[in-house]
Amino acid sequence: MKSLNNFLDPEGRLVKFPSKRPMQMEALAYLAGKFSPDREYAEREVNGLLLEWHTFGDPATLRRELYDRCFLDRDPYGKRYRLNEGFVKGLAETAAEDGPES
Repeated sequence: MKSLNNFLDPEGRLVKFPSKRPMQMEALAYLAGKFSPDREYAEREVNGLLLEWHTFGDPATLRRELYDRCFLDRDPYGKRYRLNEGFVKGLAETAAEDGPES
């Protein structure tokens, strides 16, 4: 199976959105990991952050995919975004399993 590294440039930016669902989910998890779990983002901030972490210039598609695949939640008006609590909980569990950094 391909690695997400095949879709990243040397700076760690996504250069192409994968076509296969499992790799898409890996790419979306990677991008979701760039958001801070303890804050809300305006749509403009979400787009700005995504533009920093991909090179193909389509933050709207990535933002929609992050929302549709439950990595991000948004308010009913679509103006404020935050990481999905389930994703944040998964990050915390992974960090606890990995143990403290040395």
